[in-house]
Amino acid sequence: MKPKVFCIIMGGGRGRRLRPLTKLRAKPAVPLAGKYRLVDIPISNCLHSGLNHISILTQFNSASLHQHIQDTYRFDSFSGGYVDILAAEQTIEGTSWYQGTADAVRHNLRHFSAHDGDLFLILSGDQLYRMDYQELLRQHHRTGARVTIAAKPLNCNRVDQFGVLRVADDLSVTAFVEKPTDPEVVRQMQSWLPPRPNGTATPTGVCWVNMGIYVFEKRTLWDALTQNSLSDFSKEIIPSLVGTVPIYAFPFEGYWRDIGTVRAFFEANLELTSPSPPFNFFEPGRVIYTHPRFLPASRLQRCTIDQAIVADGCIIIDAVLERSVIGVRSMIHEGSRLKNVVMMGQDQYESPEAETSAKARGLPPIGIGKSCFIENAILDKNARIGDDVSLSPAGLPDDFEQGDVAVRDGVLIVTKNGVVPSGSRIGNA
Repeated sequence: MKPKVFCIIMGGGRGRRLRPLTKLRAKPAVPLAGKYRLVDIPISNCLHSGLNHISILTQFNSASLHQHIQDTYRFDSFSGGYVDILAAEQTIEGTSWYQGTADAVRHNLRHFSAHDGDLFLILSGDQLYRMDYQELLRQHHRTGARVTIAAKPLNCNRVDQFGVLRVADDLSVTAFVEKPTDPEVVRQMQSWLPPRPNGTATPTGVCWVNMGIYVFEKRTLWDALTQNSLSDFSKEIIPSLVGTVPIYAFPFEGYWRDIGTVRAFFEANLELTSPSPPFNFFEPGRVIYTHPRFLPASRLQRCTIDQAIVADGCIIIDAVLERSVIGVRSMIHEGSRLKNVVMMGQDQYESPEAETSAKARGLPPIGIGKSCFIENAILDKNARIGDDVSLSPAGLPDDFEQGDVAVRDGVLIVTKNGVVPSGSRIGNA
């Protein structure tokens, strides 16, 4: 029988480094590129790779992620495929919640009807990249690996936030260190990359970093998780397996962005506005799937736009947009200017009755009011920005918090459902 491939997407982490974007939602549910969610990336990669047995492991702030999965991914009765949600649960065998990525999979082993020879593809839910997982699986079979780790080359002076692999010429992994900071350890992990197609070789000073994408043979995964209480793949499971079972690296040199911090999220979105973005949502035949909203086309009147993404259902009047991402149903009123802004939009249009009620409570309408200037900022869902508001992180410390406004990694954030009253001046715009 052809081995079955079970895809497991990790969706349960707290996302501390992405707060306050993860204050009310799981990290994979964070909106991306105006209309998507982060979790749409690994699911779309699976579907384009012909893999449709997909499970999402969830735990923290999971309601919006569950809703998105249920509204978006439905297969017919004859495909045999599914995108299933496996929420953290207490059982007779254990009452604790997930303690890490490996522990999350351990808690759910009983849900998989797997046989020896079947494979488990374990994926992160918070990365931006395209990969044909069939190439990864073919290499896994070809090398006779028990574990294959997708790895990306990175300058060694930037590896302190990643797991680092030492890779032999045959792509076998001979060492693994999680987030090394000792320069001598990093030096020992350096690799010489194989020649490129044009015959040139990459110089030394390059390390292979763990992308958080693994292929496990079923028996190896079961043994690794049931014979100990180790809780994390990259910190514990993988290092414990190096030298005991055949582990190989799968070299990946395409675009890959780990959306682990506010700065990484901000930059990944703004990169999409460039004339030749490093990640192309317009690639023919490899669309990124998401929830169909059936919204009207956006309406723009007397606007000046330079490098912007504008999603469906927006109304933008007499505004200036510079290098900005504008999410679904966004409302931007006369005389406002946005520069380097990620605006996530709103969940629903506000009815006249609801707008009148909000005004009676002293709240501005959802969206951006008149004559505002906003730069280097993320406006989370359903934010209410009044008229004549100025927002910028310039001059503010990274731990700044005032009402519904915060600064993290040099980026100003208006939190989900946040309110900024008319006339507010925050930062040195």
